[in-house]
Amino acid sequence: MNFTHLHPATVHFPIAFLLLASALTLIHLFRRPALNLKPTIWMLLLLGWIGGGVAVLTGLLAQAYLPPQAPYRTVLNFHIWSGLATLVLYGFWLYRGWLYRSARARQQRRRTGVAAEDLLDDDAARWWIALLAIVGALLIVATGWFGGRLVYEFGVNVG
Repeated sequence: MNFTHLHPATVHFPIAFLLLASALTLIHLFRRPALNLKPTIWMLLLLGWIGGGVAVLTGLLAQAYLPPQAPYRTVLNFHIWSGLATLVLYGFWLYRGWLYRSARARQQRRRTGVAAEDLLDDDAARWWIALLAIVGALLIVATGWFGGRLVYEFGVNVG
């Protein structure tokens, strides 16, 4: 079975969800008075990460049919690695949010006097979360740029 046409069909929703999650996170972190965007952000992150996993899987399956010594192999490798890095970064963000809501973390925050119930509301985490949002968005743009070069410059898996 040839999977070359599944990858382009699976990338658009994860791109939209993760970019929107990053943008809404920055708004949530720095807009005053704050808007409660947390449920939307976490849902977008989860759906985008799951969809991103599907996109990565279909992309890896599609590239299996490409010649190993193709002139576009360097661009393809950048596309693959930036896509994997994107998935890892957003997965790390989700994992940290999940850990933050654990019973053990809640008890620790009570002992230290931290009132935040959500990672997105923790002042100590504000700057590294903002950095994750910005780097994640840049990785998505880079991954899309390399993917666009593969299609429009080299004609990979077209037709």
